[in-house]
Amino acid sequence: MLLSILNSIFCIAFILFAYVNLNDKDSWLWVPIYMVASICCGFAIFNLFSPIVYLVAISFYLIYAIILFFAKDGVRDWIMKYRSPSLVESMQATKPYIEKTREFFGLLIISGALVINYFVAINL
Repeated sequence: MLLSILNSIFCIAFILFAYVNLNDKDSWLWVPIYMVASICCGFAIFNLFSPIVYLVAISFYLIYAIILFFAKDGVRDWIMKYRSPSLVESMQATKPYIEKTREFFGLLIISGALVINYFVAINL
């Protein structure tokens, strides 16, 4: 029951995240990223799990997160060079590190949701 509620929240949230990314310059990447996660969580609501899909998606998301971490004006620069200023002062990415850092944390959230479903799936 708790897992179904959690997956429902993730499913709806990821659909909304995909929607707000439709007007971005990199929507071709982020809409599918969020929609794959949403579909996985949506299937999990009905106890339809696919551990292989989870592993492939998690691998992609974490590799991309690592790339964003070490990219120029990425998470590492946000921490070391810019001294971790707020990322949520405004919705506009006015500083060079904001978008990459937000994307990094989004990928970690997606990965976390899929990791939960993966462990449930292999323990069924």
